[in-house]
Amino acid sequence: MCGIVGYIGDRQAAPILLEGLKKLEYRGYDSAGVAVYDGDKINVVKTKGRLSILEEKLKGGSNLSGTMGIGHTRWATHGAPSDINSHPHTSLSGNIAVVHNGIIENYLKLRDDLAEKGYKFVSETDTEVIAHLVDYYYKGDLVDALIKAINRIEGSYALGIICKERPDEIVAVRKDSPLIVGLGDQENFIASDIPAILEYTRNIYLLEDNEVVLLKKDDVKIYNLNKEEIKKEVFTVQWDVSAAEKGGYEHFMIKEICEQPKAVRDTVFPRIKEGKIVLDDIKLTKEEIDDIKKIYIVACGTAYYAGIVGKYIIEKLARIPVEADVASEFRYRNPIVDENTLVIIISQSGETADTLAALREARRKGARVLSVVNVVGSSIARESDDVLYTWAGPEIAVASTKAYSTQLNAMYLIALHIALIKGTITQEEADKVIEALKQLPEKIQHILDNKEKIQYFASQYFRSKDIFFLGRGLDYAVALEGSLKLKEISYIHSEAYAAGELKHGTIALIEDGTLVVAVATQEHLFEKMLSNIKEVKARGAVVLAIAQEGNTEIEKEADYVIYIPKTDPLLTSSLTVIPLQLFAYYVAVAKGCDVDKPRNLAKSVTVE
Repeated sequence: MCGIVGYIGDRQAAPILLEGLKKLEYRGYDSAGVAVYDGDKINVVKTKGRLSILEEKLKGGSNLSGTMGIGHTRWATHGAPSDINSHPHTSLSGNIAVVHNGIIENYLKLRDDLAEKGYKFVSETDTEVIAHLVDYYYKGDLVDALIKAINRIEGSYALGIICKERPDEIVAVRKDSPLIVGLGDQENFIASDIPAILEYTRNIYLLEDNEVVLLKKDDVKIYNLNKEEIKKEVFTVQWDVSAAEKGGYEHFMIKEICEQPKAVRDTVFPRIKEGKIVLDDIKLTKEEIDDIKKIYIVACGTAYYAGIVGKYIIEKLARIPVEADVASEFRYRNPIVDENTLVIIISQSGETADTLAALREARRKGARVLSVVNVVGSSIARESDDVLYTWAGPEIAVASTKAYSTQLNAMYLIALHIALIKGTITQEEADKVIEALKQLPEKIQHILDNKEKIQYFASQYFRSKDIFFLGRGLDYAVALEGSLKLKEISYIHSEAYAAGELKHGTIALIEDGTLVVAVATQEHLFEKMLSNIKEVKARGAVVLAIAQEGNTEIEKEADYVIYIPKTDPLLTSSLTVIPLQLFAYYVAVAKGCDVDKPRNLAKSVTVE
């Protein structure tokens, strides 16, 4: 959520800032702005609403001159979306301009202190406090002023700051909110994420918490809070810039849905060598695995639902008790965690605030932490004991699709790895699952090649007011994700229920014409799901069923059936989720929703 871009060099800054902010639109925002130094003063232009409004105001950047500037897309926390509350914020003198991602928890106290010193505030934001605080401490050295300011700040932040009196400098710092430095030729950048600057450079610094950056066009220095210089390794981005473009698709979301065969292949195939699971980045020994008494899987949103699938698979194969937990709950309930606990953290961005805090809580209590992340070098990856990268490539649409699929497959690999080392399954049993894993990309592609039936069904039911998803076992786990995907992008109220819970209240919500999506791919639960379908049909529901090929008995009960290819029962979630994603996408398109940037949502949730 929120996006920061900063540029210093010889080129005009405004067009670069606008292009960079466009690449960060997926993070979610409700207003945007830029501040550019023109050789005399800092000019700030900002507006509520979409980036296109700001771009029109700036004529694409052509009417805002200057070769140094900062830009921002804001997701409102303190103060409603408005022109005044938009970033950048400036000191009253106009000497300092600030962009900020995160939340300053003690901003009210700081605001009162600064007001007593004569500072006046024009916005409702916590960020304006930073501009005045840096201005208060500025005595000619911008780095010194920033360090003194952040020593008084409590909370999370990524900051980019420019100063009229230091026309050849940008300073920046991060704590619990992502920020990178891009290294160019006679130009340098800051950004919240790689796509913003990938057009200009592949060489970046990955900043750690409380590392302060001083950028000039021909130099970058990084300091700790004692103003001691830090030497860092340059990280070179390997993926191509075209991976972050639409490539002819109408939306990023459908592009990323269609990229899932490749994404799953990239996650799985390099980890299978000569028929064996090889996870080189996971250093757990047999002795350490035997000592594990409990596993927590901790995540938020879609990643949490991947974790629920992981719970089923790990318990089934490795016979270790597993608890899937929402990160924001885990960190505040004093979880029972010790050195015999393995905590598996799942996050696409590797920067999710609650998940990162849960990781730190787990490590503080002595647990070993294994993370499943997509973004190489992210905070969660760097702070974990072991990392399994999903290698899904950039995911731009706010609603996650290919990241979820690769997280599922990462959980399969981890479960097999632990079970084989622990000896709870034989190599022969593992071989059957591994062979089925290798066939998943082809089977996902088969579903995608026949997506027109799903598109047609969506076109008939996009006006639904309430939609219910039912499933049992692994099917319930994937129904949760299907329901989330639909409500995220179509704004239709939907709920997922364990089908066995129907009689405990849920069935009261079923009436004539209610759409129910029934997931029925688990052979040992198939007959029970047929009974549940009969129950909702008797109350007037319209049923879309998802079943494995060959289970044609379901056609007698459901109104419509989508079949997935046969696979190992443990792996059905990887196939079942594809029609659920497509259904959500086509419903949202039919409703005219902004599919890639749904209202009020952000891609990377870096505040609580």
